[in-house]
Amino acid sequence: MSNANRNRLITKLFSAICLCVSASSFAATSTGSLSVSATVLSACSVTGASLAFGAYASSQIDNSAAVSITCTNGTSYNVGLDAGGGSGATMAARKMTGSVSGTLTYSLYKDAGRSTVWGNTVGSDTAIGTGTGSAQSISVYGRVPSGQSVAAGVYSDTVTVTLTY
Repeated sequence: MSNANRNRLITKLFSAICLCVSASSFAATSTGSLSVSATVLSACSVTGASLAFGAYASSQIDNSAAVSITCTNGTSYNVGLDAGGGSGATMAARKMTGSVSGTLTYSLYKDAGRSTVWGNTVGSDTAIGTGTGSAQSISVYGRVPSGQSVAAGVYSDTVTVTLTY
């Protein structure tokens, strides 16, 4: 390679390097931050089921059903059951109203041994729990006591489930 060609090559390389250096000297950066936040609210929902005692013939009948509770993870809750809509009903003696006349007495309990009546007073006779973010099943234990003299027919009641969180 001749000196003239070598000089032209060196000049071109030098020019290319200068262009790169001067182009990069125009690029500048600056940094900052973006603050990100969210608020997770406590939320719960409740779904009841049917508690069917079946045929009653003066003998005690026990049965159970489940109430499904879904609460935000970590949310504390209370589940209460009212006395129902039967005339003269109390927490200890709820009343199903007959399709003919009269009532059939029953009770709802928090435990399988049917010793703790389920009520609607938060902190006293309700079921308590803590949400997991998934559905949780809570059993309701029912009993129709023996020895009731009632007319033949269909008896029913509606109990309101109250979820407090």
